[in-house]
Formats: sequence, structure tokens, C-alpha cells
Amino acid sequence: MSYYMGVDIGTSSVKSMLISGDGNVAGTEQVGYNIIKERLSWAEQDMEELWQAARQTIAALVKRFPGEAAQISCISYSGQMHGLVMVDDRGKLIRNAIIWADQRSGDEISEIYKVIGKDNYRNVILNSLSTGFLASSLMWVKEHEPENYEKTRYVMFPKDYIRYRMCGEIGTEMSDASSGAIFDTKKRQWAWDLIEKLGLKKEIFPESHESCDIAGRVSGECEEQTGLKAGTLIAYGGGDTLMMGVGNGIIVPGILASNIGTACQISGAFDHPVYDPKFRTNTFCHVKKDLWLLMGAHLSGGVALKWLMNQMLEMKSYDDMTALAGTVPAGSEGLVFLPYLSGERTPYNDPEAKGIYFGMTLKHTKAHMIRSTMEGIVFGLRSSLEIFKGLGISYQKIIASGGGARSRLFLQMQADILNGPIFTNENNEQACVGAAITAAVAAGEYRSCEEACSRLVKLSETTVEPDRENQKYYEEQFAIYRELYGHNQDLFHKNVRG
Repeated sequence: MSYYMGVDIGTSSVKSMLISGDGNVAGTEQVGYNIIKERLSWAEQDMEELWQAARQTIAALVKRFPGEAAQISCISYSGQMHGLVMVDDRGKLIRNAIIWADQRSGDEISEIYKVIGKDNYRNVILNSLSTGFLASSLMWVKEHEPENYEKTRYVMFPKDYIRYRMCGEIGTEMSDASSGAIFDTKKRQWAWDLIEKLGLKKEIFPESHESCDIAGRVSGECEEQTGLKAGTLIAYGGGDTLMMGVGNGIIVPGILASNIGTACQISGAFDHPVYDPKFRTNTFCHVKKDLWLLMGAHLSGGVALKWLMNQMLEMKSYDDMTALAGTVPAGSEGLVFLPYLSGERTPYNDPEAKGIYFGMTLKHTKAHMIRSTMEGIVFGLRSSLEIFKGLGISYQKIIASGGGARSRLFLQMQADILNGPIFTNENNEQACVGAAITAAVAAGEYRSCEEACSRLVKLSETTVEPDRENQKYYEEQFAIYRELYGHNQDLFHKNVRG
């Protein structure tokens, strides 16, 4: 029997999964790492550290399951999106990766819009430009680190570098390339005219492929470092939101994902490049040439709970936090949390936005703070869902993913606040499964992603239904939530040092 490996290069950890062609998961491994923040607005990662974490997870799986590992037909990837990785003409890293959470490039965004024209730019890219995107980060390097820019032979995304270390071939694929925001999303190619107008070197942008294309084969060096068999096929893979969608079977219109990870998103697949005319959401290429993704992206998901746990409440675990949150009623007795701890992308695209606890009184406790933080995260998702509805998008099902799918309280909040039943996947690591599906299609195990998903994706038979009493409180709270940014926007921008 053939086996496949899905490697998910996340923001806080890498996870690798070994799964059979009929969907049996042999095992998973995970190794964590941190974000490097030399300045408050910066967010970087050492790609050598990420490669070593990936190597460790792969080697551990090969050691635990030698028989299954010997039958691996193909490997593929899921990866954190948007970030900038730069290598020189020897393929060596030039500097740390500037990742999606970085906020330093606001001036560069203004310059890009000045040179190209905001409307001209967005009509090609189908997205507003955000800090932390490859295009704005690259312009920052060009302006502030010209010596590093001149040394650059290729730019790529974090998972592309891991794949390069495994097969020695440099390239990227459509989903991540479009997330870099210097890509013609309709035509599925680099936006060469815009690249030229910005004075960027065309030759540093690598070839872009579809997710299920073959990128190369496991190298001899990789075999020595991981135990994988040299010559094993390697596919391109895709961005983590796309791979999570594939892992949930979301490759046709009508199904949405509600993902709560480090950040969080509402997303769906469409057979044409749907986009918001106000550019509050993101539109990216999906895993095949006739599919696109529409996504509402929110920068503070689980990271807000991690901040609350470690820096404010000094608690020991998320389980302890959610257990305490469950002791207070829906709506947190009037306490509303605006979760803009890292700025926000949807619906305001404002890196200077800040977090707020609104309505706090002497009766509120840390239990209320925890619950309102969780509710604020889901209110963010609701704001994206409202945009989707305003675009006339209909859906029959919402599937919860990430950490938000593992907490009963989070699932109930999503059902109540998003106003509908919430489905879950039997497998908790949907991004790894999605990557493995692209590997299986690339290797010819399945003729299409649709066929592979029908065999490998298994949703739970139970759903979480909305509580109508809770919904009444949440509608009142959401109305307040939607007002908080507008009433405080000017203050956010005066308080830029946070």
C-alpha cells in the first residue's frame, strides 16, 4: 500500500503526518518554535530553525514507522502564507524570513499605491496590500537593507524553502504566490507589469506551479538527514488555509471553513475569482487552475488566548482557561473584547488597530476575560461572514478547523455567533491531510482532488447546534463589537507605540 506525507509549516510549529492511500493515519509528529520580535512591530523567523524542526518531525516518523515510510510515494506541504524568504545565488538564506504578522512596511504600501495607483493595483491583485505580505516586505528590504536586496537570487514563501531543502529545486505554487500580493490572481501568473513599475528584479520571482504538480524528488542529502528514501516524489503543496480547506473537503462552492489557529479565517472555494469590491477580504488562487479561495483573515485568533494565558493571567493551560470560561454566561455579562492585538486585516486592514476590553466593571473576573476573549475572536469571524453574505454568497455548511474545533465551548460559540450548525472533521490535523491529498493526486493515486477528498476526508456524524437563548445575547454584543473600531480608530493611530 502506498503512503503519503503531509508537512505543515505553521507559525508556531511544524507538524508532519504519515497517512495511507486509503486514509489511515499512521502517525504525526510536531516540533514548536517562536516568532522573533526584535522590535514591537516586527515578526521574523529563522528558516534554518524551521527546517530543523521539519527535519526532526520527518525523521521521527520514519523511525517510528519504518515499514510505512518505506512505502511513501509522495510528499507535499502546507505552509503559513504571505511571508518573505530570500536566498542568494548559492541557495543560502540571506536574512530571517519576514512573516505574515510583521507590521513594519506601512510606508512601503503607501509608496506602492503611489507608483501603481491603488485601484490599478487592486484590480490586478484582487486584494488590498497588507503589511507582512511578500510584496510590501520585499519593498521594505529594498529600501532599508539594499545590500540584502542586491544579494537576492530568489524570493519564496516559508514552505517553499523547506521543500527546497528536501529536493534542491526552487519554485512556488499559485496559492502562496497569489498571497504574496504581486501576482495576477485572475491570470494565475506573476504581475510582471507591476513588478517592472516598482523597479523589482523580475528574475528573483521563481516559476509558479499548481499545488499537485511535481516539484522534484527527495535528494541524497535529505535522505541522510531524515531517513526518507532518495528519489521519492515531492509535490508543491499550498498555503495553509487552502490545505486546511482541502483537508475538510472544501474544493467546491457551498461549504465554508471557520478556522481558529494562531490567526483565524472564514474561507470558501469558488469556481471563479470572487472578490469583494471594497477589498476587505482576500482572493487567492486555490489548488487547481479552475478554483479560487475567498477569505476573511483575522490576525488574532489563538494568539490572543496565548497572550492572555501567559502575559496577563499566568495560567497553565488552555483547558484550564476554557473550563473557567464555561462558568460564566454567554455574553460575558456585558464584557466585549476587540481582538486587534496585532492590528487587523478584515474588515479594516489596519496594522495600527488595538485590542480593547469594553464594558468592564467590578463584577468581572478572569473567567469573564477569558470568555469574552473567545467570543471576540468568533465575532471577528462573524464580521467576515457578514461580508460574504453581502456578496451574495450562499453556503450549506460551516466546518470548524484548528484549535477552535477541539474545544466544545469554542464550537458552541461558533454555532451561536455564526448562526448555524457547526460541523467538524474526524481528523484534527486538516492541513496535514490536505497536503497529503495533494501528494496522493500528484503521485496518481487519485485522478483529482475531488476523488481524493471523497475517500480521505471524514466529517464527524455529530454537529453542534445553535443555542437560541445564547444567540439573543450575542446579537446584542455583536452590535457593540461592530461599533468599537470606528469609535476608536483615531485614538489607535495616535497611540502608535501601543
